[in-house]
Amino acid sequence: MSKAEDGGAPAPGPDGARLRAVLAQLDAMHRWRGWVWQPGADPFEIIVGAILVQNTAWTNVERALDQLRAAGAMSIAVMDRLPAEELEVLIRPSGQYRQKARKLRAFLDLAGAHGGLRELLAVPKDELRTTLLGTWGIGPETADCIVLYASKQPSFVVDAYTKRVFSRLGLGPGEDAAYGSWKHFFEAALPSDAEAWAAYHALLVLHAKHLCRKRAPLCGGCSLRGVCPSAFGR
Repeated sequence: MSKAEDGGAPAPGPDGARLRAVLAQLDAMHRWRGWVWQPGADPFEIIVGAILVQNTAWTNVERALDQLRAAGAMSIAVMDRLPAEELEVLIRPSGQYRQKARKLRAFLDLAGAHGGLRELLAVPKDELRTTLLGTWGIGPETADCIVLYASKQPSFVVDAYTKRVFSRLGLGPGEDAAYGSWKHFFEAALPSDAEAWAAYHALLVLHAKHLCRKRAPLCGGCSLRGVCPSAFGR
């Protein structure tokens, strides 16, 4: 993980030390597993994946991405020329394919209005996030994924996995709290660092999928069980 943009200064928020301790344990447990969005991943593929993964499992998205690659459609120029029906067929494995085709089309229009993908992703993070949120089909989580992973600017991503893990640890505003409350909790407590935040999100997803599962969590294999109020059989 990279040093923070402030040169590695202590986290500004009161929960910073506890959060960093938890994240260090997650890193030790899961770094070896890897993550689908590596640093050199294609930004457009990241964006397409972030849109297609809404309300479905990543395994379904992988099938849709494979079909897009096989059709040579994994670029703005090619995808923009596809008839709506053809795009829907290609992304059908991801579910809600008609709606998601419209969302992809809305993003293509957004990129075009900014002169291209590179120009869009170069927009400063706060302005970029606001612009994305004003685009049909892009909500807070998807917008933050695009800012963080595609634009490589710091914007903390919150998902159901993040809320589950930290709520079980007794940290954060509570599992039922709004997205913005969780985002503020992390961004106030942790130094602003896009590379580190990307790694944190990946680690939380991996931990929730492999150990801190929604049902029947595997607490025996978790090094955080000694400090987790929700741990089973500590």
